[in-house]
Amino acid sequence: MNIGEAAAASGVTAKMIRHYEAIGLIQQAGRTGAGYRTYGPKDLATLSFIRRSRDLGFSIAQIRDLLALWQDRSRASADVKRIAGEHIEELTAKMHQLQEMVMTLQHLSSHCHGDDRPDCPILERLATGLDDDCCAPGTAANGRS
Repeated sequence: MNIGEAAAASGVTAKMIRHYEAIGLIQQAGRTGAGYRTYGPKDLATLSFIRRSRDLGFSIAQIRDLLALWQDRSRASADVKRIAGEHIEELTAKMHQLQEMVMTLQHLSSHCHGDDRPDCPILERLATGLDDDCCAPGTAANGRS
């Protein structure tokens, strides 16, 4: 099948397929006499694997490692579990960062009058970066100490 058909079947855009080929994440596709890329079932399975991995937030480097393990029938599942565990830790850290951002914005938003006055603690905080810990749980400034 051509790149458009492979994209539709795998859920990976043609642009990303070309990118994955360019960075060596997938093998260069076979070519027709006219120079068009051709993809087979193995290519589609690999593209689908990559799409599902990206859906779970794995980085390109992690996907490269997972692909190598997936293709290695003598792999140790402990290696796969290690990569997944590291990714879980990364996602957990990002979750905490996002929760802190939400709390900060909630705090700032609750102190913004949202009227016709020019005073705005949200803009003030963005401009000055005052007290980066102003809104963390247990601090006096967030009103929950």
